[in-house]
Amino acid sequence: MRGLLACRGLAVLLLCNIFFVAVTTDARAQCSARDVLQHQLTLRTALLAHRPQSRVNSSADVPMWKTIGIGTYADSLALRNALSDIGCSAGGSAAEILARPAFTLSGERTDVELVAVSAAELGLSSETASLRQIYAVAQKLGFELAPAEIGVQLRLQYLDQPVGEFLIIAMAPIETWTGEPIILNVANGGAGLILIGQDGHADAEISVSSRLVFVRPAPVLPASLTRH
Repeated sequence: MRGLLACRGLAVLLLCNIFFVAVTTDARAQCSARDVLQHQLTLRTALLAHRPQSRVNSSADVPMWKTIGIGTYADSLALRNALSDIGCSAGGSAAEILARPAFTLSGERTDVELVAVSAAELGLSSETASLRQIYAVAQKLGFELAPAEIGVQLRLQYLDQPVGEFLIIAMAPIETWTGEPIILNVANGGAGLILIGQDGHADAEISVSSRLVFVRPAPVLPASLTRH
């Protein structure tokens, strides 16, 4: 009798362990290809990348693409752990710059409006353009470079990213330990969601069809509305 009860107890314990592992795995795995598809079906998002837009004449012409929160983690280690917790990986150079002192976080929780535009939409007509050219044109049109934190926060908050989409974060580069300037890329290559690093040299050539994420400036209110 005792043996039978012991067996039953062991069976229940094993079932509980299996259930716990399944639930834990399901909670952590949000960046796998299967889970991304589930996010897309749940939110009914398009499986294709953004459709091309007409040429941009001003940042005011581009509708807000996505709003994300920043300043929600105490330090970069907590931010990196958050990526790990949901099963998102970071490429070698991306992981390296996340650990560099130059990678800083906002000390205040705030929402940031983002836009995603291509260099072609900014008016650059050659097949490729340098980061220097792209940034100069974008800033002239009123767009702002993104804080480095945006790349990681976007990876955490953009779990329904379409397959085949690679979004370059328009940011000031951060140097690796060997001095190589790196910028971040939020990507879904088909095997799951990932954060990767890419060449951040000012003269690095970028395809004009590639999409870059900039910060959309908040609209300036008339002086009459800002007075108390």
